[in-house]
Amino acid sequence: NAFTVKSSTICKLSVPINQQALYNVGTGEDLSIKSLAEITKSIIGHQGLVDWDRSKPDGTPRKLMNSNRILSSGWKPKISLFDGISSVYKWYLKHNV
Repeated sequence: NAFTVKSSTICKLSVPINQQALYNVGTGEDLSIKSLAEITKSIIGHQGLVDWDRSKPDGTPRKLMNSNRILSSGWKPKISLFDGISSVYKWYLKHNV
């Protein structure tokens, strides 16, 4: 979310890094699409079922990016995925987007 990107940018400016390297911003923890759907349901208060179309391919089995470079630079996520999605959802509702 925007908070993570902002804090990682501040970290990048305040710690020595390789200017030519790419940095994956993440926690280093894997999360399934099903888990993400359940988190989102709980945040928005959805009581219905998630309808999985089993006729479609599963896609990439793992979607975890390697965040070792940014984590080793001293940056650490300060906001959990749950809290990040919650704050963005609250902002969305407040601004009637």
